[in-house]
Amino acid sequence: MAHKNFWLAIALLWTSIIFYLCLIDSSELPSLGIKVEGFDKVVHFSFHFIFTVFWVIYLNVTNTSVTRKQVTNVIIASFLIGVTIEFLQGEFTTTRNADIIDVLANSLGTVTSGFIMYFIVNRINKLKTQ
Repeated sequence: MAHKNFWLAIALLWTSIIFYLCLIDSSELPSLGIKVEGFDKVVHFSFHFIFTVFWVIYLNVTNTSVTRKQVTNVIIASFLIGVTIEFLQGEFTTTRNADIIDVLANSLGTVTSGFIMYFIVNRINKLKTQ
């Protein structure tokens, strides 16, 4: 049970971190000294890639296997979170703008992770049962 609670806490914490970092005043973010065009898209991709990893791990420890439907639901949730954040940035922040390309980067991160995690987790589960 503690194992399940640990992964739930990690997944929820990561989800909260995404919201926080995407909605705070951008001037409050530390400067990493990175001036690469489009670097923020890599960040969006990474946020949602990791989001999917954590939620699929959580699903795996709470079930005997992870189904395609469950992974699809995580992908949909990630997409909806990304769209919600972009809407909130556009409507309720003064230092952020809504960007459809951010939604695309989010979606690519979560779909990539979803496919990878589905196959890895199911392969591991098959090895456990052999």
